Amino acid sequence: MQHRIIVLGGGYTGAIAAGRLAKRLRREDVAITLVNAEPDFVERVRMHQLATGQDLRPRPFSEMFAGTGVELRLAKVTRVDVDRKTVTVTDADANGADVTAPGSGAEELAYDTLVYALGSGWNSQAVPGAAEHAYEIAGRPGALRLRERLTRLDAGQTVVVVGGGLTGLECATEIAEARPDLHASVVTDGGLGDWLSPKGREHLRKVLGTLGITVHEHTTVTGVEAERVLTADGTAVPAAVTVWTTGFAVHPIAKATSLEVTGTGQIVVDGTMRSVSHPDVYAIGDAAMAMGPGNKPLRMSCASGTPAAWQAADAIAARLTGGKLPNAPIRYFNQCISLGRKEGLIQYVTADDRAVRAVLTGWPAAVYKELVCKGAAWGVANPTLGLPTRRRRVTRQPAAAGSAVKASA
Repeated sequence: MQHRIIVLGGGYTGAIAAGRLAKRLRREDVAITLVNAEPDFVERVRMHQLATGQDLRPRPFSEMFAGTGVELRLAKVTRVDVDRKTVTVTDADANGADVTAPGSGAEELAYDTLVYALGSGWNSQAVPGAAEHAYEIAGRPGALRLRERLTRLDAGQTVVVVGGGLTGLECATEIAEARPDLHASVVTDGGLGDWLSPKGREHLRKVLGTLGITVHEHTTVTGVEAERVLTADGTAVPAAVTVWTTGFAVHPIAKATSLEVTGTGQIVVDGTMRSVSHPDVYAIGDAAMAMGPGNKPLRMSCASGTPAAWQAADAIAARLTGGKLPNAPIRYFNQCISLGRKEGLIQYVTADDRAVRAVLTGWPAAVYKELVCKGAAWGVANPTLGLPTRRRRVTRQPAAAGSAVKASA
């Protein structure tokens, strides 16, 4: 009987984990199913490009996983029962939309090992009016909605990006470069780029100034209306379009299970990305609370998610085949920020993600960031970095359906 591995979510981490498992384990021994609501891999790190009218290369899972043995189940995950070891899904059409009425057409999928990689979406921070009036670019639907709205803006209208983190900066600069006829501004509750080195901050201000982007620093947004953003000091910032980029919220499904999760719903995992409460569940990417260097939580990012996916896949394979568990601590090297198509900023950091003096700027940084984005997408289709070419046989027999899987520590 094959060991059933279900991977939930086809983002960077889920797709990498599914492909890496398929390369590590014999097809006769395992059945790997990737559950995702869309038939294509979405390059989330390029959503600001999609929003400004750029067309991204299609990356169908059917092509990426051709011949690997990974089965794609086009569906939306509606429930996970980690005690019964089942996942409830509802079929989705080619665009990821539900095709059945609520409560009907649901199906249960049983697993022996679950890889939870449902990721995160935008977080309105419960600010009044944000959910109703703001746009977001946490995924393709949101980016396409913003794209359509931007095409209808007349010259001279204002786009306000709320949030001065990496996503907000990339979004604001991309809009300002693509639509110089608009007035772009950034509202941030801290100082602009205050986590960067002095050289990094200096370059960031220079680029935003060149692009004509207005910056509202140390400004807290308290409300969003149809044509303005309200701030704590009573100021109303005009906004024909408001883009909300203040952070991400994880998918709520995990919090509804008996898994040990944090207050924000992230699954608590050990160094191999295995749930500390349910050893047959692994969590990777934004969905996981994993500790990195300096005993600091890994930040939500592709830089964290990719090595976490490698770690989880290799740990699962090792436990099933009697191999050696991976022992490669996840660390950071740099933060890559695109500032439009011609400019960029590479901030080099310590292992625990603190800025150092060294930076790379200008067009070399833009090229660097583009190579990083291409490399991330390449890694999804080629997830075998450092792996032997020979698949290993599963030596531990899978448990019967509904029973616990025994795993070595």
